[in-house]
Amino acid sequence: MSLIVRPARPEDAAAIHQFVRDLAAHHEHLEEAKASLADIERAFFGPKPFAVCDLAEQDGELLGLATWFYTFSSWTGRQGIYLEDLFVRDTARGSGAGRALMAVLARRCAEEGLPRIEWAVMPGNDGGMAFYSRLGAEPQDHAIWRLSGDALAALAAPGR
Repeated sequence: MSLIVRPARPEDAAAIHQFVRDLAAHHEHLEEAKASLADIERAFFGPKPFAVCDLAEQDGELLGLATWFYTFSSWTGRQGIYLEDLFVRDTARGSGAGRALMAVLARRCAEEGLPRIEWAVMPGNDGGMAFYSRLGAEPQDHAIWRLSGDALAALAAPGR
């Protein structure tokens, strides 16, 4: 019963899509999970992939995933990793899959000379915050802002 973390392959796209939907459902935001299977395939495996997915697997069963991408800090002049999603199936919580996924990202940072991994945690996700704290992570004093929908379109309109 060996737990491994491996890079996702194109044939994993449907499983990634389902994990994303499961994560949204877990946080009671399933209606916001708009990504289609084609979107997942393009993002992770298209001609110009812009995101990466690692999968935790045990005995051929997928337990969870980490989706991430590279960021850049103009203050440090260095790249980092932004963890978009970390999700482990309810039945696999406590198996070490989440820690293993985070450890792979930490090793990538060490190997590539990247100074940090950053992510956001939804308010009320006390279990997630406790997990990240056990890893040694600390909350930052930055708030995430978003420009989308009508406001984004209005700002993008010529003459504005």
